[in-house]
Amino acid sequence: MTSAPDPPPLIGHFRRLAAYNAAANRVLYDACAALDDAELRRPRAAVFGSILGTLNHILLGDRIWLDRFDGRTVPSTGLDTILHEEVEALAAARTTEDARIIAFADRLTPAWLAGRLRYVNNSGRTCDDPTVVLVAHMFNHQTHHRGQVHGLLCQTDRRPPSLDLHRLLAP
Repeated sequence: MTSAPDPPPLIGHFRRLAAYNAAANRVLYDACAALDDAELRRPRAAVFGSILGTLNHILLGDRIWLDRFDGRTVPSTGLDTILHEEVEALAAARTTEDARIIAFADRLTPAWLAGRLRYVNNSGRTCDDPTVVLVAHMFNHQTHHRGQVHGLLCQTDRRPPSLDLHRLLAP
């Protein structure tokens, strides 16, 4: 039996980032689950106001990008929208979205990545960007805001977990 050929390097990298995203979210959500509701909602010096607000923003951003990648029109919404008030529901939605991201990465092709994506951003501006840059942005956006949550966890009595890619995906 022969194995499937390796994907092109960039597609392999995006698949690795999809796996990392899921692993990092599991670790981060486990740390956040140890906090009480008041600590998750406590106003903090953060763009999205709290740990819960930032976790909701990451989920919202992923949904927006995946819907755009799937050719759906995404209505403008506040980027600080709270999709889920309870961390358990948010964690379940996060797990579902992470599986969707992995499936998306598994479907990537060189031809699709070489294309462009025309969409209307949340400010109502029409954009036309290289698809490969937008996929990279989606993964960068997740990591950026997970880092913010990591910093917010430093303001609690919980030690923030390691989110290092090479630790989470080590064989």
